[in-house]
Amino acid sequence: MAERSFLAEVEKLKLGAGDEFHGEGILAVTKALLQSGVSYVAGYQGAPISHLMDVLTDANDILSELGVHFEHSASEDTATATLAASVNYPLRGAVTFKSTVGTNVASDALANLASGGVIGGAMLIVGEDYGEGSSIMQERSHAFAMKSQVWLLDPRPNLPSIVNAVEKGFELSEASNTPVMLELRIRACHVHGHFSTKDNVRPAFTLKDAIEHPKRDVNRIVLPPSSYMHEQEKIKDRWPAAVKFIQEHQINEFFSSSAKDFGIVLQGGMYNGVIRALQRLGLADIYGASQVPLYVLNVTYPLVSSEFLEFCAGKEQILVIEEGQPEFIEQQLTTYLYRAGSQVKLDGKGILPMAGEYTGQVMLDGITDFLRKSAPDLLPSLVRAPNQDRPKVPDLSKTVPIRPPGFCTGCPERPIFAAMKLAQKQTGKLQITADIGCHLFGSLPPFEIGGATMGYGLGPAANAAFDGGGERRAISIIGDGGFWHNGLSSSFGNMAFNKSDSVAVIVDNYYSAATGGQDVLSSRASNATKKTQHPISKALKGVGIDWVRQVNRTYDVGHMRDVLIEALTTKEAGPKVIIASSECMLNKQRREKPLAAAAIKEGRRVEAPRFGVDEDICTGDHACIRLSGCPSLGLKTLDDPLRDDPVASIDQSCVGCGNCGEVADAAVLCPSFYRADVVHNPSAFERRWAGVRTRVIGWLQSRRAARRLVFEGAA
Repeated sequence: MAERSFLAEVEKLKLGAGDEFHGEGILAVTKALLQSGVSYVAGYQGAPISHLMDVLTDANDILSELGVHFEHSASEDTATATLAASVNYPLRGAVTFKSTVGTNVASDALANLASGGVIGGAMLIVGEDYGEGSSIMQERSHAFAMKSQVWLLDPRPNLPSIVNAVEKGFELSEASNTPVMLELRIRACHVHGHFSTKDNVRPAFTLKDAIEHPKRDVNRIVLPPSSYMHEQEKIKDRWPAAVKFIQEHQINEFFSSSAKDFGIVLQGGMYNGVIRALQRLGLADIYGASQVPLYVLNVTYPLVSSEFLEFCAGKEQILVIEEGQPEFIEQQLTTYLYRAGSQVKLDGKGILPMAGEYTGQVMLDGITDFLRKSAPDLLPSLVRAPNQDRPKVPDLSKTVPIRPPGFCTGCPERPIFAAMKLAQKQTGKLQITADIGCHLFGSLPPFEIGGATMGYGLGPAANAAFDGGGERRAISIIGDGGFWHNGLSSSFGNMAFNKSDSVAVIVDNYYSAATGGQDVLSSRASNATKKTQHPISKALKGVGIDWVRQVNRTYDVGHMRDVLIEALTTKEAGPKVIIASSECMLNKQRREKPLAAAAIKEGRRVEAPRFGVDEDICTGDHACIRLSGCPSLGLKTLDDPLRDDPVASIDQSCVGCGNCGEVADAAVLCPSFYRADVVHNPSAFERRWAGVRTRVIGWLQSRRAARRLVFEGAA
């Protein structure tokens, strides 16, 4: 179950010529694909582009009506390989995944695709999240575009520009026989707006036509001597064709290119930030009309030297706004100026920071510094000569506690790490690696488990060098998403083949939870369009791993700890794998809460668990907090003057998983946790019984109060 449904929104995909679309960027991309006559779409989920896969899933019926084939790919490499259909046939295809970690995986297929070239338009829609916090590393897609020579589109973040980029991207791909990469930053993915729609286009040449009339061109196969020819084609034919198309269709844009002696060159994706900075300086209005000449690169690779030099004509200073490092665009533009013998001074990195996200303030400061040198008369007087010092920004790290990434409330991975921490008390400290995904949060407090990660599905492989290196066994953690993505062959097949004696824990939470709850092969739920319910244990047996333990409820911390200790201490040689299965609690809540609310409204009986801490019993040991780290657990100071230490407290965000009590009990018997079942629409018997219990409890309480010694007049 995906964390968000687009079933209502996808009806907008049926809009025709002259209609007005209002909605989100992701949905607009899908509409643009249908307007472009796409034949097939594939992809792999990953932030910030996951919702595109969710939209395509919910729109599967609409896609089928148009003859569009859609599938969830096993990996980014698998998705990119799907574009092979456009190599020999006039079929338009698109794939989507996150960048750059996704592009890393896809680079093998991408290199082969770019070498042979395409006949039909081939587009890779990548979720660019440099600086956004959705990826575990800070890299850019630009290097991949340059390496494999695929054209890179970076449209202005508004719906008409994004839709135009999709439509022109396919045309550019076909005009130059080259795949095109469309990068969408997180703000472009989720920006809202409107555009005038066109009719959806059914592909003129279909997948059925291709199957029934197969073609092959040995010159498109990446083998010598063809591969040497491909390189020459890229330079002599494809590149000039792309440049010609970009110029003729004016994909890059000029704004306010008046006869001023300065200007700004910027990536299309940076446009909104630049305009906002200029607006704050009084040099642009809310509609984007700028007093500063702008050259907007909606295509950041290849760059068009003639356009750039035309923009520089009559100018003395140019600012290049390029987010991230290395400064690929700035270097290339500097080369153009040098070769042309131009005296234009080019600024970029130095005025703007080399690394890090270009936030609104960073952009404002950089543009202000540039204009102080190039056009100080345009700046407001308060900016040119401030009468007072700029207010100091306080160091919030000293007053506001840092909020590191962590597990969600009720996460079934939390008790796994608690059990691992308890197991280490018996076995000693262990070498532990984690896979990409939520498991990485275990390296942070309160668990502080795991020291490295190497890639999706590579958790066990990252421990390969430690196999047999000592008396203790190494442990690796991997999720079910990573297992099916790459882990089965790269990690577990490797463990079996090399007779590894290490331990691997597979966190099976029924779907790819970290990317939004998309189904995988081992998902428990039935899927109308996909084959699910393939047990992970069978796949492990298939590659020759016999020592497999299934834990069906990870919240049983004591049992989880015992299984871990068994795996670490058994005399049996070979790989040891623990499948720890429990559903992602928040996803479960998303599915069950509407059903429960409907049942309550209809008057049906519904029982919901609630957990709490008995303040009179809690000693303030806080083992529950140290070993679970649940966001629903906090501290509460009592009014009792004899008790200085705060007690544990559970807030209203609790989802009723019971993990806090389980870990406290596993660490040291803790009787302070209690469970209360809230009954909605109770039966008549339950109401009568509740009344009896209330009266009995009240009588007992009053009797106890009557027996207490009370000193008259005591304060």
